[in-house]
Amino acid sequence: MKDITTRQDIIHLIDSFYTKVVKDDLIGSYFTEVVTLDFEKHLPVMYNFWESVLLGGTSYKGNPMIKHIQLHQKKALEEKHFNRWLTLWEQTINEHFTGSVADQAKHRAKSIKGIMMFKLRSI
Repeated sequence: MKDITTRQDIIHLIDSFYTKVVKDDLIGSYFTEVVTLDFEKHLPVMYNFWESVLLGGTSYKGNPMIKHIQLHQKKALEEKHFNRWLTLWEQTINEHFTGSVADQAKHRAKSIKGIMMFKLRSI
């Protein structure tokens, strides 16, 4: 296995991750029922976000917190949901990549989980 080094690696990671997420019994409904995501629009945003976070890209424009607040208002996001999201993220990384950027992707996701949970609790 190799490390995450290119946008194509990011695309592979995100596509593999969302394949798991939408099928997941605990969190899949957030992506398919609570909010019916247009994956043709959503996935490129995720590619841009994670490319910016991990590879220093500059194509991401947005505020992910706003979308998660709106989602939380439709159906509460709880710690168990974030834990599952993180577990699936880490599993996907471990299945496809190894190295310092892959480790950073796991660390950043843990930070994102913590920040989002903290902010959602204050709503």
